[in-house]
Amino acid sequence: MPTTASRNRKARLKLSLSVQYAAKAPLLPTRSQVRRWVAAAVRGDVEITVRFVDEAEGLALNRDFRGKDYATNVLSFAYETNPLRGDVVICVPVLLREAEQEGKSVAAHCAHLIVHGVLHLQGYDHETEEEARVMEAREGEILIRLGYSDPYAAATGAG
Repeated sequence: MPTTASRNRKARLKLSLSVQYAAKAPLLPTRSQVRRWVAAAVRGDVEITVRFVDEAEGLALNRDFRGKDYATNVLSFAYETNPLRGDVVICVPVLLREAEQEGKSVAAHCAHLIVHGVLHLQGYDHETEEEARVMEAREGEILIRLGYSDPYAAATGAG
């Protein structure tokens, strides 16, 4: 349960959020859902754009910025750190495919991807086992607080 101090700190944070729907699909989250997920994952003042894209745009971004010739589920682009400014890009067809394959609701999987992307903007990574352990633990904490299950619980035997 958050303390009064933590609620007051959150109330003072400035969250500037733009949500762009460049790809359409049923069950995409509302702007208020996206705002709730981003707010749960950030610390400090932020200016973030969350963009939902189709497979062609997702592939082009992943190829051009990461050298990977496939559309990935989430990409993060950090531009400034203080205050935090960046973009989180969600590839809708990959989101929908993965949610179905993993037996999760689209909302639960989208919340996970947005939290994951926002943590990347704040410097979290998963290149090493230790980095992955720290990032996954943080994701799990946030998602549980949001009312979703820990996506890594099955892999760790927790939950």
